[in-house]
Amino acid sequence: MAVQILINIILAVFWLFLSGSYTMNSFVLGFLFALLLVYLMRQILPGRFYVVTIYKVIKLAFIFIIELIKANFDVFKVIIQPRLKNESAFFVYETDLEHKWQVALLSNLITLTPGTVVIGVNDDMKRLYIHCLDFSTKEEEVASIKNSLEKAVKEVGES
Repeated sequence: MAVQILINIILAVFWLFLSGSYTMNSFVLGFLFALLLVYLMRQILPGRFYVVTIYKVIKLAFIFIIELIKANFDVFKVIIQPRLKNESAFFVYETDLEHKWQVALLSNLITLTPGTVVIGVNDDMKRLYIHCLDFSTKEEEVASIKNSLEKAVKEVGES
């Protein structure tokens, strides 16, 4: 991906020299032409087309923001109750992620959402130990993480 971005920028700068116009409009036009060339050369360049990866990262960011807002509302509901009726619990989450950076990213995203904290990760990076402030059932908690955050992190990591 980094090679593709570098080639795209180099070709855009080369376009500036060829056109003789050093304006932002000329650079954007050159960048778009270079993007087309990188797309046509995607078979010989390493990795998938970098625009797809950027799209997946933006999608992950939106999914995280939605999960963050939902978690804030859930924690707010727990806080405004006159008597605490929530059940906090620890549970083990089995992950299907393959790379260490994906597990680290998922752990950080889970910890950043209010009401959940990743306490630890086992040695083979396949199990996360999570504390949840308002625990319903393990199946619901696992399905919630697996269908949103883990799925988006896995999409970002695909090549």
